[in-house]
Amino acid sequence: MGDQNQPAIDAFTAAANGGDPAAMAKVMEQYARDDIVQEWPQSGERIRGKQAIERINEMYGAQTGTSPKLTFRRLTGEGDTRVIEATIDYGDGTPVSYVGIAELKDGKLAKMTEYFANPFEAPAWRADYVEKMEPVAAR
Repeated sequence: MGDQNQPAIDAFTAAANGGDPAAMAKVMEQYARDDIVQEWPQSGERIRGKQAIERINEMYGAQTGTSPKLTFRRLTGEGDTRVIEATIDYGDGTPVSYVGIAELKDGKLAKMTEYFANPFEAPAWRADYVEKMEPVAAR
């Protein structure tokens, strides 16, 4: 028996690889349950229902004046839970780190929790305890 979530995962991964958040939103809408819940903990927002999510996605460009670009890093997980990591550039060259936690049920997206983090300078006091890595760059 195949994984009923695989078509949604494959479509979302293909859209993410294309670098267009709007295409990812369309795939999300296509595979979303009607009662999907989307959460943005950093802004304290919870969106209930596929229609509300679709409306927000339709209004995004006109309201923000931006056309974000996404650099896909990886998709991990198993069963009904997947985690996507990416970097988003909202047009100002700042690489915003993105993590999305997708919860699927019966091949459909039931919940999506998304986190967005701006880069920051590492404090000097941690230098003796950390390994420096290349910061993620904007696309």
